[in-house]
Amino acid sequence: MCLEELRALLARHARPDWTTAIDGVLISKVDRSDPPAPSMSGTVLAVIAQGAKRLALGERVYAYGPGQYLVTSVDLPVTGQFTQAAPERPALGFGLTLEPSAVAELLLEAGTGHTPHRGAGAPSGIAVSEASAPLLDAVVRLLRLLDEPHDQTVLAPLIKREILWRLITGEQGATVRQFGLADSSLTHVSRAVRWIREHYAQPFRVEDVARLTSMSVSAFYRNFQAVTAMSPIQFQKQIRLQQARLLLATHPSDVTGVGQRVGYDNPSQFSREYHRQFGAPPSQDAARLRHSARTPTDALPPAD
Repeated sequence: MCLEELRALLARHARPDWTTAIDGVLISKVDRSDPPAPSMSGTVLAVIAQGAKRLALGERVYAYGPGQYLVTSVDLPVTGQFTQAAPERPALGFGLTLEPSAVAELLLEAGTGHTPHRGAGAPSGIAVSEASAPLLDAVVRLLRLLDEPHDQTVLAPLIKREILWRLITGEQGATVRQFGLADSSLTHVSRAVRWIREHYAQPFRVEDVARLTSMSVSAFYRNFQAVTAMSPIQFQKQIRLQQARLLLATHPSDVTGVGQRVGYDNPSQFSREYHRQFGAPPSQDAARLRHSARTPTDALPPAD
């Protein structure tokens, strides 16, 4: 019954830009299965009510469908695709942006029984589970507030906290709890991820990035791969190529310049790795992007 009402609420309140009147709450409605597209994952809870979606992170693939949820605890470069979506039966999903401070506040209130053991290894940055009945019920009650604007200010924060609590005490609780703690392995890796994203065009030594996380090189490398499914260098390459694609959309005739701006000194290497990632050389992909920009399409936000 929860899923049926969830579908109805999502279909009724879906907007082209996926936003809602409740801060941090997103609704996805997609009526076609487009080719896989790269994006950053954000840190979110995503619940599918209808249809199905697939995310690829490095060599890992995560698929989830009706009644399942996905949690991303680190903002990661992913490739996403709705695999079951059609005009007569669109894919419908709920999203909630996750904030470490909100998780930390709940953990403080709950006490030490819900705190991860110090030194616990970092979990994967993405996880999929079956949504419990209490979690789905809380999501439905939050979406009902879209029909009751005068109740949103008071009740929405309370229900968001309940949803977080369901996550903290659920199957992926270990991941969510690490997400909220400043000294967890997951948070240390998140710090490294953020540094690499901000300095993606610069060469770096893994030893130097490990020092930023206060981990030994071996511990950092192990935890980084656990979270991102990539080595730090592979992660940097993903960020470089995604940024290059964004730049090519506005500078399609400057392939060499774009490659240099994202950190590639060798044009041949840039073209080769770009082709491997996106299925076409930079110049050809830029033309395809330019054509797509001229073709009216439904807005597709980042993967959730």
